[in-house]
Amino acid sequence: MKCNRRFLAFLLTSALAVCISAEEAVPSAEVQPEFKPTKIEAPFLEQFTDDWTKRWSPSEATKETKDGGEIFSYVGKWEVEVPIVFPGILGDKGLVVKSRAAHHAISAPLKNSLDNTNKTLVVQYEVKLQNGLECGGAYMKLLTESEKGIHAEEFSDKTPYTIMFGPDKCGSTNKVHFIFRHKNPKTGKYEEKHMNSAPSAKISKLSTLYTLIIKPDNSFEILINNESIKTGNLLKDFTPAVNPPKEIDDPNDKKPDDWVDNPKIADPNAKKPDDWDEDAPFEIPNEDAKKPEGWLDDEPTTIPDPEAKKPEDWDDEEDGDWIAPSVPNPKCDAAPGCGEWKRPMKNNPNYKGKWYPPEIDNPAYKGPWAPRKIPNTDYFEDSHPSNFEKIAAIGFELWTMQNNILFDNIYIGHSEEDAKKFAEETWVVKYKIEKEAEDKEKISDVKETPKSFLDNPVEYLRLEVNDFLVNVLEDPLSAIKQKPEIAGLFGGAAAILFTLLTVLYNLITSAKKPSAPHKKTDEPTPDDKDADKSVPHDDGGEGDNEGESNAGGNNITKRSGKKPKPPKDN
Repeated sequence: MKCNRRFLAFLLTSALAVCISAEEAVPSAEVQPEFKPTKIEAPFLEQFTDDWTKRWSPSEATKETKDGGEIFSYVGKWEVEVPIVFPGILGDKGLVVKSRAAHHAISAPLKNSLDNTNKTLVVQYEVKLQNGLECGGAYMKLLTESEKGIHAEEFSDKTPYTIMFGPDKCGSTNKVHFIFRHKNPKTGKYEEKHMNSAPSAKISKLSTLYTLIIKPDNSFEILINNESIKTGNLLKDFTPAVNPPKEIDDPNDKKPDDWVDNPKIADPNAKKPDDWDEDAPFEIPNEDAKKPEGWLDDEPTTIPDPEAKKPEDWDDEEDGDWIAPSVPNPKCDAAPGCGEWKRPMKNNPNYKGKWYPPEIDNPAYKGPWAPRKIPNTDYFEDSHPSNFEKIAAIGFELWTMQNNILFDNIYIGHSEEDAKKFAEETWVVKYKIEKEAEDKEKISDVKETPKSFLDNPVEYLRLEVNDFLVNVLEDPLSAIKQKPEIAGLFGGAAAILFTLLTVLYNLITSAKKPSAPHKKTDEPTPDDKDADKSVPHDDGGEGDNEGESNAGGNNITKRSGKKPKPPKDN
């Protein structure tokens, strides 16, 4: 009974330790400010409140490759939830990419199409790469207004967009995209304009604020975490250029046959010197070198492996003669070398190589040839590309290897002041909290962690449990496979809890049952008047109470062999 009590106490202590560790893994709600929707208004502003499904719709389209072969569906799942890594504001939810290695597409319409003619355009949103980003995109598309309307269920990579902005990384490629589609006023065709010298994206598990500001004078600025990282002009810093050249090369102009465009020629009067030996080798043996003492000329560099044995299933007729594999000759390890010694090579001082005549200026040289210029019939000039096509919706159309990419606090509008104020209410507050949590984690990581359970059992278990809790929120099955012993600990804790509840229930129910009356004497009661004839009495010694009769007919216990005392007479 004592052993059972101690075991239950041990299990209860283990369960409490697991609960405490789990509690430590979740940040305290007391230090977190609570989420409150902003009162700032904009043509489009999204904080992913509980009614987000009324505005956002996932795509049901398919994505076809350029060669028309393999087809990918936008099967990636979306959820709106609080962060699982470094949460900042209590109850602050974001749109989260939930599937790994999948195509995702989701969009939300604007109440009214956004016309940016002669206005400043501000695009701002947060990205939180909770699992980092090895290969994938986290950019946003501002979808172009269409006469047919934008159907969320058909949103794909083919859906026309006005601006694409945001981070993208895969391997060594790491950039912040800024691409806009420009309409040719002559042909009516659209062409993508890509920003030159794109800045690098910030890969962080903290919330990162991306801001794009485009002004009516065609100037633009990109900020990351409220810090300017790129400035430029729509007319000067994009490829291909917004406006085509006024003149182009004449496609019908051809270089004359007698045109000489070689500035140098070989000197026709030069002659090879008589002492020039083209056949002299580049290297020759070093005659000054001497064979090292102890060199083993007769020893091969490799020998058959003496420990190798022919496989039992080797058939000489079918497989051929078995030859042991070669291994380095152990005698060569202690010697300067083995086998035939050869002199090392050195550079040949008489080597000159093949002789070529020196070059001189070409007297017939006319310079580089270029076709003549003619007026460009497709020329146009758009001096205000910042007057973009009207924007009717916002969308994320992505492919990513990592999941748990979180988007939040989207602002699309015309006020730099409102966008900055919105960031101060949201990103500035949460980033400070997230940064402090990250710094604490780094400090904790710097401390020496126990390598095994025996080094520091409490700290080792705490770290293992915390790591398991973080991973189980991301991928339960993977977390269990990685740390089966911790998963078993939690399973044991659940079993302990069930056992304790069962024991408690049994104690409560047993307390309600009437207890049997205690005997005040050793005399048999009316119900037990024949008990002394059939059941032996306990003599107080160790062992069971089973009895048997000896040769004299008296009851004797099995273990002690003592004769039981007769009942007392009244």
